[in-house]
Amino acid sequence: MRVAVTRVIPDAGLNLLRDAAQAGEIELEIWPHELPPQNDELAGLLRGATGALTLVSDRIDGAVLDAEPQLKVVSNFAVGFDNIDVDAATAHGVMVCNTPGVLTETTADMAWALLMAAGRRIVEASDYVRAGNWKTWGPTLLLGHDIHHATLGIIGLGRIGKEVAKRARGFDMEILAYDEYQDETFAAELGVTYVSLDELLARSDFVTLHCALTPETQQLIGREELAKMKSSAVLINAARGPVVDTDALTEALRDGVIWAAGLDVTDPEPIQPDHPLVFMENVVIAPHIASASVDTRDKMAVMAATNLLQAIRGERPTHLVNPDVLG
Repeated sequence: MRVAVTRVIPDAGLNLLRDAAQAGEIELEIWPHELPPQNDELAGLLRGATGALTLVSDRIDGAVLDAEPQLKVVSNFAVGFDNIDVDAATAHGVMVCNTPGVLTETTADMAWALLMAAGRRIVEASDYVRAGNWKTWGPTLLLGHDIHHATLGIIGLGRIGKEVAKRARGFDMEILAYDEYQDETFAAELGVTYVSLDELLARSDFVTLHCALTPETQQLIGREELAKMKSSAVLINAARGPVVDTDALTEALRDGVIWAAGLDVTDPEPIQPDHPLVFMENVVIAPHIASASVDTRDKMAVMAATNLLQAIRGERPTHLVNPDVLG
């Protein structure tokens, strides 16, 4: 059985697949390039494959599935799976797997890194020094906003959102949350207050996004929502780029509607190097690296490879997104 891997992942996971290939269980093909395969290249890589280990940059839709009726499993190297048409996969009898849990705390750490970098102007300050502009200490030089005792608004209080809330307690922050599904027990334990989206936007000094990308959350934060935020507010997005209207965000930052933003994801992704956001001093942008720690990526690689091999071997994958596919 042929298995296609759409990018070189950490050896911790690849070695599991290599061992299976050496044992004669699978025939393994790995896309060797840094950039992801484009549509025709992806089609060629998947041709005849029984299993595929994919990344969020690989679009697996109905057309791809129609072309590969022998495909049995798509194992995504991510907790999110919005790059895969899960309904179409289920209809085609294809198992979809992901890597939940292992990147939760690492992603929460990244959200906090962005929050602190944007709120305290750390990247801007570093650039200031590197440019040779630091001549003396100044009483109004690069003033940021306090994080301690500020109000944090969390949109999406799932696994990652909860870890962000835990970290906020150490900063003595007031914590607000907006989520369709409310965990009252957790909220009571951590002192989180559930509020409407409008109230969260109006009251928060820092707004951080941790919701999944769904039709309901597509451009959840647009011009109207940004206008409801404080002019001193900071927006953090470590969820998915399309949750935010990029044009509206660009205008809001340019016009002083909000104060700053910290982005690990963009729409489109990657952002073009000449996009206005790239040149704004009040914006910190990272290239979708929220889970990019050595330990976490190793764990993700092992989980993605294990999910795939379980499916290939006729077992139920541990992390199966669409259990209905099994009947």
